[in-house]
Amino acid sequence: MTRSTPSRPKASTNPGPKRRPRPATPAGQAGQPAQKAPLKAPKSPVKEAAKQAELDAAKLALNWAHSARFFTTAAQLHQLPASELPEVAFVGRSNAGKSTAINTLAQQRQLAYASKTPGRTQHINLFHLGAKAAPDQVWTDLPGYGYAAVERTAKLRWQEVMAEYLAWRRNLCAVVQMVDSRHGFTELDRTLLEFVAPRVRNGEVRLLVLLTKADKLNRKEQAESLRGAQAVLAELATDEADIGVALFSSLNKTGIGDVSNILHSWALPAEQAEALAAAALAAAEAAAEADAAGTADLDLGNPPPARGGDGADQPM
Repeated sequence: MTRSTPSRPKASTNPGPKRRPRPATPAGQAGQPAQKAPLKAPKSPVKEAAKQAELDAAKLALNWAHSARFFTTAAQLHQLPASELPEVAFVGRSNAGKSTAINTLAQQRQLAYASKTPGRTQHINLFHLGAKAAPDQVWTDLPGYGYAAVERTAKLRWQEVMAEYLAWRRNLCAVVQMVDSRHGFTELDRTLLEFVAPRVRNGEVRLLVLLTKADKLNRKEQAESLRGAQAVLAELATDEADIGVALFSSLNKTGIGDVSNILHSWALPAEQAEALAAAALAAAEAAAEADAAGTADLDLGNPPPARGGDGADQPM
């Protein structure tokens, strides 16, 4: 009986299941060399210098605004002192946040008096800015307008005062008008614009509108408020006019740096401010000497002759 020899198994031609590729091993693991992070583009020295200059200018402007201090108050226009300093008038409805905005810009809590009853503050308050010995700008806080609790006669009187001030104050260089960003320009806001419109159009007086309480609006509403204000201000635009508008919030400090920069740019250069201060001091000394000389003449029994309207000496 013969024994059959088993044949060897044939090699299979089926390659079998394909192996999935292994996931890449993170750099630095399992002996893999760490991959270098992509190199960042070098910072532009020009851009860095410009950014630093902008920060320095904002800091300088905020420090300058913080120098604001009370100068004087007046109940009527004729009581305002004559001045050669550029004067910036702050105006707005009684509930538009005018006094709060002034305090925020000056970084002081009680620089401008904010009455608990809007419309009750009816004085013109002036503040000096810059070096104490040589101020370079005046801020004028005009009474708020349009509050319902104030009697109609008082409203009309103060509208006339503001109209006369805005139209004729010689050293007025700019007006900062506060407008509630939630409501836009009201009829009274537009009326006030009419008072100063001729001087704005010819470039004699600059105009900056602050849309206050911007923190109460979302971004879409803020954009709509800006567009609405720009449409109103377009009616005053000329080649000579200098008109601006900005969102502002005393609560979250929106716009404070930009507005401070603008106000600071309207101040007198230091050399001119010092020259004005020296001239004012010399005039005060001369007036004091003249008063002293007049007092001496009276003590000697020789009163100075009175002058009539035509300049001729009048008999006593």
